[in-house]
Amino acid sequence: MDLHNGNYYWPSTLPDPPLYPALEEDLKCDVLIIGGGSSGAQCAHLLSETGLKVAVVDKRSIGSGSTAVNTALIQYLGDKMLFELVNSFGEEAAIRHTKLCEQAIRDMEKISQTLDIDPEFVLRDSLYYASDAAGVGKLQNELKLLKKHGFKVDWLEASQIAERYPFSKQGALYLYDDAVINPYKYNHGLLDRARQKGVKVYENTRITGKKFGSEQAVLYTDTGHRIDAGQVIIAAGYEGQEIRKEKNSVLTSSYAVVTNPVLDLSAWYQQTLIWETARPYIYMRTTQDGRIIIGGLDDNATRPQDRDAKLMHRKDELVKEFNKLFPGIDVKPEYYYASFYGGTHDGLPMIGIYEEFPNCYFLFAYGDNGLVYSGALSKIITGAITNGSHPDLDLYRQDRPVMQRPAGL
Repeated sequence: MDLHNGNYYWPSTLPDPPLYPALEEDLKCDVLIIGGGSSGAQCAHLLSETGLKVAVVDKRSIGSGSTAVNTALIQYLGDKMLFELVNSFGEEAAIRHTKLCEQAIRDMEKISQTLDIDPEFVLRDSLYYASDAAGVGKLQNELKLLKKHGFKVDWLEASQIAERYPFSKQGALYLYDDAVINPYKYNHGLLDRARQKGVKVYENTRITGKKFGSEQAVLYTDTGHRIDAGQVIIAAGYEGQEIRKEKNSVLTSSYAVVTNPVLDLSAWYQQTLIWETARPYIYMRTTQDGRIIIGGLDDNATRPQDRDAKLMHRKDELVKEFNKLFPGIDVKPEYYYASFYGGTHDGLPMIGIYEEFPNCYFLFAYGDNGLVYSGALSKIITGAITNGSHPDLDLYRQDRPVMQRPAGL
């Protein structure tokens, strides 16, 4: 799949990443992870603590798939609003999902402190503002649920927003202890640590044949080597759909800009993450070296050529949207790219478990919080592999019940 196009910022921050060999022999392992991006790396890191024989294969170089263009706003709320998840899944399930995402951020913070490659994890608060009058009501619904269940959040009136920022909106949630991270460094840091603990990692190794049996899976590479695995995790991101199409998934296109370093960010209160209630929405964050990442303007382009044809126009639009909020900050786009973005119709990521793929888990961390979802789902899958089950598995299974199933499903 042609995942993205443009020039990329994150790989420039780690010009000499760890290198891994291609698989050049037959292999036997307890768990095979197909995909060495965010989802696969987080699974490998967790499984490295279990004593199981674990291997990771990626058809590309590590971190060069969707990880290279992940804008990495680390948040526990998603583009499907919490009250909407309550309508679809019930309050208990929706809150459990949100708590798991919150815990995944805390886990990410702890893990980041242990890695040899610094992933630049920094706690940041979030400003989630109302794009219009309707957005105020939606955010008020969010506020009631968040307060009820103990999440740390404040409501900001228009005057309070204007006191902190060079713009004002009709209202906003101010959410505490979200975060930012360098996803490329985090990816490499996780796999480098997993390799130190015995996980075998192979890049430029494409799986071209698969046979799933009741006792084990047998897979073949494009060079004819055989892999015998007791269990398989397919962590191939959006390309997992090429192995098993899931009707709850939806593929769109998204765009992002990374600016020049900005010396003075004092007008940006606490360098908070910023996003809005409009759909599609604009979002922004800062980087360790003072750059600004501006993303959004998602659309329904599903062909790479259609997506890429819009890139230059979308680049200019994103900068204009930033200038509306921060007219005093002069920015120029130094990096910009168009990429495919995967979500789900019902708003939750998925763990696919299918009869035709026994002893196999599909990790579909689809949605705007892919890094966070990968953290939560990899923990559940690791528990299911090591213990035979996990109490939160049914929440994310692809066949979960939906109280109010969206049209078309």
